[in-house]
Amino acid sequence: MRSFCTLLFILMMVSCRQEITKEDLGYLDGYWEIEEVVFPSGDSKKYDISTTVDYIETSGMSGYRKKVQPLPDGSFITSDDAEQFTISVRDGNYFMEYRNEMSEWEEKIESLTPTNFSVINTDQIRYLYKRFEPINLDTDGS
Repeated sequence: MRSFCTLLFILMMVSCRQEITKEDLGYLDGYWEIEEVVFPSGDSKKYDISTTVDYIETSGMSGYRKKVQPLPDGSFITSDDAEQFTISVRDGNYFMEYRNEMSEWEEKIESLTPTNFSVINTDQIRYLYKRFEPINLDTDGS
């Protein structure tokens, strides 16, 4: 049943998909939390809690992505490691292309809104992200 629900969700996303525009690419900027990974078999893995989030920053048709660890006070632990990428357009689709000393890969941007986005890689593994919301540990009600 779970595989059926996942497949149904994917079909709904594809059929209801709005075309991504160059202006939409600015939505990539910010902190993103992985929500689910969907494998080619239809199996999926949900992430209810993540200890790291992705920070993405773009400038024109390039940018970088790095892993950061959120802290309860709203700050982040980060390193200087970042994956640089360029954004290309092919057949009306946008791709994030990564290249480093050890490998090259790309992800097709399938959907992109201010609060969610998804990409699919060349192995047909789909990654669904939601905008990161810091946990509020404020207990005094303010």
